[in-house]
Amino acid sequence: MQDSPITGPAPGMAPLTASQDGTGVKNMHQLIQLRWIAVIGQVATIVFVHFGFGIRLPLMPMAIVLACLAAFNLVSMLRWRHREEVTNGALFLALLVDVLTLTAQLYLSGGAANPFVFLYLLQVVLAAVLLRSWASWAVVFVTSACFIALTTFAGPVVIPADPTRGLADPYVQGMLLCFVLNATLLVVFITRIGRILRARDARLADLRQRAAEEEHIVRMGLLASGAAHELGTPLATLSVILGDWRHMPPFTQQPELLQELDEMQTQLHRCKSIVTGILLSAGETRGEAPEETTVAAFLDDLVGEWRSTRPVRGFDYQNSFGEDAVIISDSGLKQMICNVLDNALEASPGWVGLEAWRDEDRLVLRVSDAGPGFAPAMLSHFGKPYQSSKGRPGGGLGLFLSLNVVRQLGGSIAARNREPSGAVVTMSLPLSSLSVSEAEHE
Repeated sequence: MQDSPITGPAPGMAPLTASQDGTGVKNMHQLIQLRWIAVIGQVATIVFVHFGFGIRLPLMPMAIVLACLAAFNLVSMLRWRHREEVTNGALFLALLVDVLTLTAQLYLSGGAANPFVFLYLLQVVLAAVLLRSWASWAVVFVTSACFIALTTFAGPVVIPADPTRGLADPYVQGMLLCFVLNATLLVVFITRIGRILRARDARLADLRQRAAEEEHIVRMGLLASGAAHELGTPLATLSVILGDWRHMPPFTQQPELLQELDEMQTQLHRCKSIVTGILLSAGETRGEAPEETTVAAFLDDLVGEWRSTRPVRGFDYQNSFGEDAVIISDSGLKQMICNVLDNALEASPGWVGLEAWRDEDRLVLRVSDAGPGFAPAMLSHFGKPYQSSKGRPGGGLGLFLSLNVVRQLGGSIAARNREPSGAVVTMSLPLSSLSVSEAEHE
């Protein structure tokens, strides 16, 4: 089974509007493309009607209108090339320019009798898809007013029309061409715009899901920090009691009991360090006291601490990162990696593997085990809370928290099963999010 990556954007995500997630820019680019097609189509139509049908058109005024439309489109293309936000007002203005230039060309080439008057419907449909309700109705009003103006004010050209001749009549041919053009442009561009809007809706649904998950994390962080505060006092009391026992004759005279006492003290220190880590990070990706270190030192210290505090029998650690890099280490990052290692150890007590290497500007960590692997249902919902193969209440939160830490750092996490048995979890973290400059920025 292939890796199933789960990635996400930077922290602090909120539901995006069309002007914030790039949808508006993509729609504006569609209008720009459509306008270039209109310019080329108008040039071809004017030349064909003037020289082919023998209908004398005012070429100079129509060329000026075309030049103005092309200049506006060129400015629009340069203006919106690198912009990330396009407002409803900008799209509304662009459509109004298209309507007004179309009206000017129709006035110069037959007015309401010009069969291409039905291109107004294309502008109305685009407005209904792209704009807010009030702006769509405004386009309906403007196009209707323009049509009425064309019927009221006669232009310099009169187009002869005799529909009884069928396709032999130039007017009927123009209507057929206008219909085909309208239908083709509507299918092509409405399909593209619909695809853009569906992609936006998918992003919004994903953001809503992530917002719900982050709210879940906040609740767990509050519960964890409260529990950590409550556990501080009994752990301190147990530490004092164990310290007193070490000096009592029943323990000093029996090495076996003293050894067990040392083991209890070690596990107690581990509990206190866990509580301290919870209080430091408490729902944040970075702790309150991050430390500057290197990738090699961070991984070596993490592996050494993890091996000394877990019942590890077989552990294969390979660091192939290459040239070392300075990063910022904190409790949240350590806990994320340790969560994945703990899950692997629980599934495979006899052997766990950890590999680290550099992939361009990313740190990649791969944790492997020889356990039973992930069930297909778990792989399809990897990283969701309470998705666990352990069958106990509350299981699956470790990977859920790890996923969100990786996502907050701008990285990705993927899971798959390995042959003949076992599982592999791969974490990819951008070094830029672990760098000193990024920590100072945060």
